[in-house]
Amino acid sequence: MARKTSNARRWGFTILAWGVALLIFFPILWTILTSFKSEADAIASPPKFLFFDWTTENYTEVRARSPYFRHFMNSVIISVGSTLLGLLIAIPAAWSMAFQPARRTKDLLMWMLSTKMMPAAGVLIPMYLLFRDWGLLDTRIGITVVLMFINLPIITWMLYTYFREIPSEILEAARMDGATLSSEIIHVLTPMAVPGIASTLLLNVILAWNEAFWTLNLTTSKAAPLTTFIASFSSPEGLFYAKLSAASTMAIAPILILGWFSQKQLVRGLTFGAVK
Repeated sequence: MARKTSNARRWGFTILAWGVALLIFFPILWTILTSFKSEADAIASPPKFLFFDWTTENYTEVRARSPYFRHFMNSVIISVGSTLLGLLIAIPAAWSMAFQPARRTKDLLMWMLSTKMMPAAGVLIPMYLLFRDWGLLDTRIGITVVLMFINLPIITWMLYTYFREIPSEILEAARMDGATLSSEIIHVLTPMAVPGIASTLLLNVILAWNEAFWTLNLTTSKAAPLTTFIASFSSPEGLFYAKLSAASTMAIAPILILGWFSQKQLVRGLTFGAVK
């Protein structure tokens, strides 16, 4: 009887998990399906789910209208560059907070996290003026630095939480063997923290890839990533849902593929202490 109850409960949780997953994934699925519809089918009422005239014309028009690969490369450079730059700053900072905490370390961590609660629109005007005066508008380096600072609190928090799981005795043993501070971080701490660093990198690449507010306001063409590419298909003439869905599908496809193939590494890092 107990085994039957356990199996029933397991099946119940499995069905519930699949239902929640399908509910979360449905908007993405609907976007992908709409990208293969004509504009008339995209706004049809009642909506057509599978039984419509499939076409790839939207993808052809989207690629002809905008340089997709230029926006794609901008997204790769900005998201990966901002994350790597953030890791270079956050790894020593997280090491210091985890293994050499000061009296105000927890207050500092909470202050860093509180900056994520501030509305981005509140600092848009001074940021825009600074970028204009420094010649950083519509540049890759400018938007990369902005996204690095935006995600730096998350990167630091994730690494700090993960480093706390590493026994300090290991680092003390390395110091007794004559390891310098840089050697301790590079050759001892970093290899042990690879799962946490990898999950931090993947998560923040996704966050930077999906960032729209700053990329739409601080870039126009040269450094414009895929978020700007999507927004270009919303025009005063109206919303062309099929073409907008095709552009959205082309923009999210790379990050969906990355997330699918790296899900084991991401879950492993999150489970072993990167986030609690």
